[in-house]
Amino acid sequence: MRELWPWLSLIFRRPGRLAVGGLLILITLLTGMGLLALSGWFITATALTGLLLAAGVQASLNLYVPGGGIRFFAVARTVARYVEKVYNHDTVLRLLTDIRVALFERLSHTARNRRNALRGPQWLSRLTNDVDALDTLYLRLIAPAALAALVTAMLVVVAWVFYSKALAIGLLITLLPAFLVATVVVYLRTHHLVYRQTDARERARTDVIEHIEGFAELTAAGRTGKHAALCLRQADQIARNDSRADTRTGWNLGLTQVMVNLSVLLALWMGLQLFQQGFITGPVVVLLPVALLGLLEVYSMLPDAFARLGGTIASAARLNRDCSVDSTSGSGASQAPTAPGHALELEQVTIRFGDHSPVISRFDLAVSRGEWVNVIGSSGAGKSSLAEMMAGLEEPASGCARRIASAYLTQQTVLFEDTLKANLLIGRPDASDADLWRVLDLVAMADRFTHEATQLNTWLGSMGSQLSGGEARRIALARVLLNEAPLVILDEPFTGVDAETRNTIAAGMKQWLDGKTVIALGHAPEALPTPDRTLRLS
Repeated sequence: MRELWPWLSLIFRRPGRLAVGGLLILITLLTGMGLLALSGWFITATALTGLLLAAGVQASLNLYVPGGGIRFFAVARTVARYVEKVYNHDTVLRLLTDIRVALFERLSHTARNRRNALRGPQWLSRLTNDVDALDTLYLRLIAPAALAALVTAMLVVVAWVFYSKALAIGLLITLLPAFLVATVVVYLRTHHLVYRQTDARERARTDVIEHIEGFAELTAAGRTGKHAALCLRQADQIARNDSRADTRTGWNLGLTQVMVNLSVLLALWMGLQLFQQGFITGPVVVLLPVALLGLLEVYSMLPDAFARLGGTIASAARLNRDCSVDSTSGSGASQAPTAPGHALELEQVTIRFGDHSPVISRFDLAVSRGEWVNVIGSSGAGKSSLAEMMAGLEEPASGCARRIASAYLTQQTVLFEDTLKANLLIGRPDASDADLWRVLDLVAMADRFTHEATQLNTWLGSMGSQLSGGEARRIALARVLLNEAPLVILDEPFTGVDAETRNTIAAGMKQWLDGKTVIALGHAPEALPTPDRTLRLS
């Protein structure tokens, strides 16, 4: 269970919303139980009154008050359920945002060799299935269990106060085991199986995705049938284990419902005894049993939720393991501030990934504030590794790396499926529309969007699919240029940009970035802005 604590702490950062959401669920549950109880009382009272009148006994019944109460509970239950669904789904989306932001923050501090240890389908599983298992933890598990315990306690108290102590004790004896069977027992019976199922589903999902992506290679190697058979065997094993888990959950659900119905029979039987003794009236006898029937609504939700808890814990464990900061990463790197007048200092830096040979060994570099430096090297010389280390995304295996705050244009262009404005504001959230148009003009993209009907609100599509490669690169460059960090690191800034446009942008960057430190990395000097000095990586 300790695997859940980091994520539970995120969930409970919004105590106000959780309390309101839980209160709405409680109101929905109580109004439903009130509707059942009052309806049962009203039907019983009406029947008894009719029997008395038929027997010639004078009797009367106020139809308006209970009738109004029934209408109130019916309308209140409908409204409360609607408000609860809207409000709690909004809460779940907010919790999902918190979880994803925290996850990406942890990923940003995870060493690249840790991130590269997982394949694409595995990361897809982390970012979808594992996160989805956590974002409904409150609404599916915590709130129903807490409210079931609370409402059960309330009914026991009502039985104690308005009926008899013996009845209250009897309800406690039947409902407490029902609650434990629906929660703790079902978890203990399924958690090992469901925990393993989560890993098995990930392996199967990974193999299916790789089967689709590598279908041509599998066909060429004559392995299509064997790989497909492997996927089918995995799916069959998962289905059989799911059936076992569902069977255990179903037995626990059935036992829970039997125990709740036993409490109903107990309340009815002991209520009739109290009626015979003259302690309560006939219609009051049915109030508590019918209210207890309303418990089935919340108790029926618990076994399935707690049967999935093992999978939720497995998801949390994987996220904690694969997205954690490696405390040993960069243990030889110093975090001391740079010397006065320096923006970046590298002393005897070695960059190595895992047990492989060093990419860069014993590298020294000092960059003054306001200086423009170009780093030139062929493919595989270590430019991107050096850029990531300069930006603080990686720490050296040994040596000292000291830097000021930086903005970093990665070699790979990344645009989000959103508007042009939203993508640019990532660089500087407080930028005005005028600032955005100025930087677009600098990267020679203003004319491209001036003629669009939506201009800054133009949708860029998935990964900037509405743009050419060179246009997407210039938007990514504009986003970095907007950033106010004093150190700017540009890895292949003009990829996909023609020479004339490149020269125009490079000339404008000199004025835009005046006073900042700029380090640009590329294959050739003509593909980079004019520097104060140039370094060559062999």
